[in-house]
Amino acid sequence: MLAIVGALCDLERGRRVPPFMNGEPYAMTFPPNQEDPRYAAVRQYSLAQILAVWAAAAIPMAVLAWLVAPLLGNLLGGGEVGFVKALLLCLTAGLIWQFVLTLILTRREQGTLRWSRVRDALWLLSPRDPRTGRVGGRVWLWVIPFILLFGLWEFYGFDITGPANRDLALFLDTCGEEFFGGAWGWFAVIVVQDVFNTVLGEDLLFRGLLLPRMRGVFGRGDFVANGVLFAFYHLHQPWSIPAALADIVLTAYPTRRWQSVWMSIIVHSAQSVFIIVVILGLVLGK
Repeated sequence: MLAIVGALCDLERGRRVPPFMNGEPYAMTFPPNQEDPRYAAVRQYSLAQILAVWAAAAIPMAVLAWLVAPLLGNLLGGGEVGFVKALLLCLTAGLIWQFVLTLILTRREQGTLRWSRVRDALWLLSPRDPRTGRVGGRVWLWVIPFILLFGLWEFYGFDITGPANRDLALFLDTCGEEFFGGAWGWFAVIVVQDVFNTVLGEDLLFRGLLLPRMRGVFGRGDFVANGVLFAFYHLHQPWSIPAALADIVLTAYPTRRWQSVWMSIIVHSAQSVFIIVVILGLVLGK
């Protein structure tokens, strides 16, 4: 993994620019012949600002998972089932908060939430080939190998098993059919959680908001730093931190390389689609 990250860093030839000028943050603007015109709509963050955004995402998720969920579980009937219900609701709430946080920070930076400004500020743009300048079209095909790599890593990559009552895969194997059978309400919770996980929450915040604003501090290694921050964001399930470091290559790098958050959203959403299909089968099974 370290060798892969090193090779990807060597591929990047972006300029490192200071995050502040005369004590004030500023937007980077590159001439048309440069690699990075999409940074023109982005204001660089200081290291303190980067860590503050990370904390604003990670700490609420940890508090919800480790403190709120056990208390709420007792109110939802107690036992393993009550706790799982509470954990699903708490994690969903935390992911929705990340979407709200992204909107708040974007509004403060851009002064508006008009779609044309939000699209550029969060890199909600078609991928752009940094070598040819081609936008969209065949450039979208680059997402395919990363989806395949992501799937291989999910099934065969390094992983650490967490507590049984916090392991969704184990819960689905042991109690999934009983819990989700005919339970359309809880299926809806799963769908909402996955949408805010891989579309409107984690990826939009870490790849759409943070990653483009980390270059001033980390230079061409911004995607590595972003992947490390994303891994250690998982305080709500710390056993997954080592495996999450793979996102340096699987989601942070393609977002940075092709300057489009859709690369990360599509790759990460492959996991969401798989989970939704599996749980839908359990719902329909009863």
